[in-house]
Amino acid sequence: MREYRIDVPQQAVDDLGERLRQTRWPRQLPGSGWARGVPVDYLRSVAERWLAYDWRKWEERLNAYPQFVTEIDGQLIHFLHVRSPSPDALPLVLTHGWPGSVAEFLDVIGPLTDPAAHGGDPRDAFHVVAPSVPGHGFSVPLQDGWDHGRIARAWAVLMSRLGYERYGAQGGDTGSVVSPLVGQVDPEHVVGVHINGGLAFPAVEPGDVLTDVERERLAAAERLRAVGTGYAELQGTRPQTVSFGLSDSPAGQLAWVLEKFWEWTDPARELPEDAVALDHLLTDVSIYWFANTSATSANLYYENRQAAEVVRPGVPVGVAVFPTDPAIRQVLDRQHHIVHWSEFTRGGHFAALEAPDLLVDDIRAFFRLVR
Repeated sequence: MREYRIDVPQQAVDDLGERLRQTRWPRQLPGSGWARGVPVDYLRSVAERWLAYDWRKWEERLNAYPQFVTEIDGQLIHFLHVRSPSPDALPLVLTHGWPGSVAEFLDVIGPLTDPAAHGGDPRDAFHVVAPSVPGHGFSVPLQDGWDHGRIARAWAVLMSRLGYERYGAQGGDTGSVVSPLVGQVDPEHVVGVHINGGLAFPAVEPGDVLTDVERERLAAAERLRAVGTGYAELQGTRPQTVSFGLSDSPAGQLAWVLEKFWEWTDPARELPEDAVALDHLLTDVSIYWFANTSATSANLYYENRQAAEVVRPGVPVGVAVFPTDPAIRQVLDRQHHIVHWSEFTRGGHFAALEAPDLLVDDIRAFFRLVR
């Protein structure tokens, strides 16, 4: 285990700007809006913002937190490890998803590790461990065979290596699958699991009686499955092929990520930057670009298509449901031992970015039950 510091060469920063200025923009059918994908004029405006964006400012913000790398099961794992000033803090491993990164936790690390400094109760403090999922961010190069279950087992090893005997797990998107699996593989040490942002289609059974809100969630999930899962099919079947365009064109990488922020963020917000600060979003895209992880991050979809893990009820689970989450309580009850359930009308799939205050409060509320 050794200390790590993000230090993107200036040549790479300059190259990004040059590539953005040389973008060959595609044609677009008139009047198509977002129906066929990210509109050209909109992407051009965000690319212009990327040209003016200050990577060094955000690199410094990330480097303000202690970072380390270690090797687990042959894979280099990068992680943030931010200890709380509270001696009774509960260790908590946070897992991001795709197209996310550890940068999405920047607004929650402070309130989680030092609640007293953010108007909270010091008894709610956590020691935060935020790894980059293998193949994402700075957990590269990627080795073969890293599916959800193997990631969960690696997180258990990581927490043990850090000396944590009792800890919690939290995550959204990929983390909403990995975190319960951490509880499943390490139940002797995991006190509880909190999840948000699951995108899996709810497995409704014939006898299930749904509320009006749940029926709307199911309908939204049907719409997403019909028109919004092409990216997953490509990444789950041909992750290497799709990566050539993404790794060579920053505009391509930007569009690939931006579409998900448009589709999965708070439906009350018209554009991605209405839900997430645009510079924060660009930090996430920049990490994918500078680390060149279009292929390696997509590979997780391929691995899980080959070996899907089954989550079984185990340690206590808390669920936070935000707009766009297709969560239905009776369906998730069959998979998890749920002891805490919250529903929110503000925020979306990227809760740590969109509604960090609500997410932090809900994490605190759940873990008060199991500390």
